[in-house]
Amino acid sequence: MSGISRREGLMIAAGMVLTACAGSGPSSATGTMTGPSPTPAPTPTSPTSPTASLNSAARARGMRFGSTYAWSTPGADRGSFANPPYAALLEADCGILVPENEMKWQFLRPSATAFDFTRPDAMIAYAESKGLAVRGHNLLWHQPKWMPAWAESHDYGPNPAIEGDRVLTEHIRTVCARYGAKIGSYDVVNEAVNPADASLYETALSRAIGGATATLDLAFHTARTAAPHAQLVYNDYMSWEPGNANHRAGVLRLLEGFRTRGTPVDALGVQSHLITQRADTAASVSTQQADWRRFLDQVVAMGYKLLITEFDVRDNNLPADIAARDRAVADYSRAYLDVMFAYPQLSDVLVWGMCDRYSWIEGFEPRSDGAKRRPCPYDSDFKPKPMRTAFAEAFAAAPART
Repeated sequence: MSGISRREGLMIAAGMVLTACAGSGPSSATGTMTGPSPTPAPTPTSPTSPTASLNSAARARGMRFGSTYAWSTPGADRGSFANPPYAALLEADCGILVPENEMKWQFLRPSATAFDFTRPDAMIAYAESKGLAVRGHNLLWHQPKWMPAWAESHDYGPNPAIEGDRVLTEHIRTVCARYGAKIGSYDVVNEAVNPADASLYETALSRAIGGATATLDLAFHTARTAAPHAQLVYNDYMSWEPGNANHRAGVLRLLEGFRTRGTPVDALGVQSHLITQRADTAASVSTQQADWRRFLDQVVAMGYKLLITEFDVRDNNLPADIAARDRAVADYSRAYLDVMFAYPQLSDVLVWGMCDRYSWIEGFEPRSDGAKRRPCPYDSDFKPKPMRTAFAEAFAAAPART
């Protein structure tokens, strides 16, 4: 990718919203929003009528379906459990949830000596109250621009390896101890591979510890000890579109290294932020499918499980007409899901937002024709779209897991 990355757009948009909610200090469960009153969300129609929930369709094949969700004060128009229309979608269709940003270091750990669990505590309590499982995202986002400023400027002292070890292990142990069995799967490391040259990113923390490889290994070993019950995941956004072969090669080398060194990594999280191409013909999609299978075959041959962790579709180069665009996005999604679901190693499937109203994509990359993006299973009025049908049909066609 060139210019601002997908993650930069996501974090810029999310950071602006969360900063506005947070004020100048640690967040408070009783804090109030400032600024203009939020636009009321429309009342949704029943998301389950007339079909069964997506999680039920997934469970019938031994899988689970879920989504990201966010923290907010009640009444704020966000993709939050505190927003009743959005919560209705979560509760109708999902069996597992993942906090969008609230467990990342930037929001969870305001300084080297302090943690602020206000938001994830509330989010996990909500999930528990609804009988929904939770994934942890993430224990280490290993890029310098996504580490908190204090970590990049931290004085690691005369014995930097010891201090770096302490900073990282304290973070992982603190988070895992707080949530225990409430979280059964963690993105332990997020996006450590630089797609430009397939190398590993270095941070001030990794330089203190002795390099990126030692840092990532330490993160996984610490997570295994701190959360022995949990699935430990390496999560990245290498994708099936043309031009991503270098990124995929870097991820494969990282996964091979984990196995060689005995690093306890259980699964690859495949983010699945799809981008429709200039001409999504049957032939071009077939080529993408073949290339993607070759990559997945190498991953599972090493003994890794698979997860879809952040699915959505950027509807590039598609007509503005809503019906035509939704159909094309659904077909593109189905072609991808059929490949992914064919692997029995795949269990959990999570979208990065249930409805278009709260997707990060609109703020990151609006369409040049001004048409609103339509990247999610439900539209901005909380009505199901053809993509939702594509998920249901892909689950129905998938082989059962044993």
